[in-house]
Amino acid sequence: MFLAAFLISLGQSQPDSVPVDAFPGEKHLKNVRQLTFGGQNAEAYWNKEGTKLIFQSQQPGYPDEQIFTMNADGSDKRLVSTGKGRCTCSYFSPDGKYIYFSSTHERNPGKQADIDRSKGYVWMVNPDYALYRANLDGTGITPIIKRDGYVAETTIAPNGKYLTFTGSFDGDLDIYRANLDGSNIKRLTNIIGYDGGPFVSWDSKKIAYRRQAVNNEAEKQDYLDLLHQNLVRPGKLEIWVMDADGSHKHEVTHLGGASFAPFIHPDGKHIIFSTNFADPKGREFDLYMCTLDGKNLERVTTAPQFDGFPMWTRDGKKLVFASNRYGKQPRETNLFVADWVP
Repeated sequence: MFLAAFLISLGQSQPDSVPVDAFPGEKHLKNVRQLTFGGQNAEAYWNKEGTKLIFQSQQPGYPDEQIFTMNADGSDKRLVSTGKGRCTCSYFSPDGKYIYFSSTHERNPGKQADIDRSKGYVWMVNPDYALYRANLDGTGITPIIKRDGYVAETTIAPNGKYLTFTGSFDGDLDIYRANLDGSNIKRLTNIIGYDGGPFVSWDSKKIAYRRQAVNNEAEKQDYLDLLHQNLVRPGKLEIWVMDADGSHKHEVTHLGGASFAPFIHPDGKHIIFSTNFADPKGREFDLYMCTLDGKNLERVTTAPQFDGFPMWTRDGKKLVFASNRYGKQPRETNLFVADWVP
């Protein structure tokens, strides 16, 4: 029933994918294909084999964003969440048996409350989120981590030994790791400020993440006041990397804008991320790449407005990302896949 409604909302005549042109200067992208058409589609992540993608999408007929899977060519799009509440941050288990995602369907099956924009540009860290595991088709949904606070932004180590996520239940926004069954939770960051969006490298040895530093008492009070309202102001985020056990933390970027969604290349030497540092007060987010020491910064995408959530396949041959490019409606976000040109 949910799949049928989803297909109707997308339009039965839509293709699985279509070829589109890269924008001028996008020399690393070749054979670009658009995978979704309409609505809000984001956070598409590969399975270990690079044959399937899992993503979140907001479509008519559902109260809020839901989780879907599709083949790498855009075919066989399927709803795998409950169709209730708001869902985010989905990932395949490396053994190919399960999907993981955060959802509010038990605590709040309706739409997430609108954000109060009088406070400026803020994100909601919804305390109704809990982490769930399900079979690949969405059946057998099981709670994995339910705490008194935000639990989301989960990614899983390809070696299957741990998952990592962002939580607010200790009074700050920090990154944690746990076993895949939710046991043995360990806090990896503990300095006040927003640490979030962790992504595990393909060799499972490193975790890339975003960090909002708190530099003085005024910033600290603003941060804590907003967090008490389940909000965060993401205007200044830098990319950091740490070892899988939380050691050897180091700041990669020093750009001064909002940088997020980092992913480490399979070569272990480069990192790609989305940033608006060239337009810190605007909506021009592009993908940039640099080495893990922050050097050799290079712009990857040039399309207007938003490009984000990049992820390379394990062999480094393909890149998936979300973008406003070629949207038929203002700020429409779709998913794209491209061959990666080193």
